[in-house]
Amino acid sequence: MHIQTGIETNQLIAAGPAVADMQVVDIVLTSDAHGAFVWGVLDRLLDEPALSFGNITGSGFGAAEAAVLAYGLALGGRHGARTALTNFWRRVSHASMFNAANPLRSILEQSIDIAEIRKTGCPVSLSIQASNSRTDALKTFASDQLSIEAILAAATIPFLFPAVEIDGDTYWGHGDASTLPLVQPFETGHRLIVTGKESLSMTPCADRRLAASPCSMMCTPIHFIFDSQHRAASALFTRPWTDWGELTDMRDRGRQRAEDWLLADHLFQDERPTANTENRYI
Repeated sequence: MHIQTGIETNQLIAAGPAVADMQVVDIVLTSDAHGAFVWGVLDRLLDEPALSFGNITGSGFGAAEAAVLAYGLALGGRHGARTALTNFWRRVSHASMFNAANPLRSILEQSIDIAEIRKTGCPVSLSIQASNSRTDALKTFASDQLSIEAILAAATIPFLFPAVEIDGDTYWGHGDASTLPLVQPFETGHRLIVTGKESLSMTPCADRRLAASPCSMMCTPIHFIFDSQHRAASALFTRPWTDWGELTDMRDRGRQRAEDWLLADHLFQDERPTANTENRYI
């Protein structure tokens, strides 16, 4: 059952400060970030009245959370998004107790309406990333290409589960955060990447040199939140049990990381060349 909040939302992510006073943040959820940790980060960011989400990009299991977040925002603003994420994770915990062949499809069908996300009036722009199982080429599904199949493909573990067929080709998840698209210059806003662990191959700007020289153009400030207790990713639904208490513990850890990041004032610093605005927080 989809969320029914009774809350109407006109712009961005809901009531709060005037839109002109908000700081816009693009969110990237990488494939190696544990889902419940990501849930906590998003849950805390939704509490921040001076923040609004612009573009949301998801890969791995983060693609499902990105879609649930976008759907919740579309239907009920901040409260709707928090409710949608909580309901989604309750379904995940419940489904993990049973030996269903592919519970994620059923969970997604109960948690979102893809048509709402694809509407031009959706308050955020959603992109889902998956890899072509034949060529390994990264594919971004956005706008009218968004579908339950695209989300399932992004969350599919290569070689462990069959690739998902979309428009005559097959796709599954990718595990390399370094394949995320290079950030292009934006007029305003920040980009926050939520990931499992820091990768030396992450390059936030195409013009970034090996030396610490300033970028030749003003780029979107880049921020990272890492899970300090990251462990080798063990995919959900491959474990016999996903305890609700364990999930909420990871959620609370994610909330605390996001809280610490916000308290460090990363979000509201003046924009500077990328060499000075790449902020990492563990």
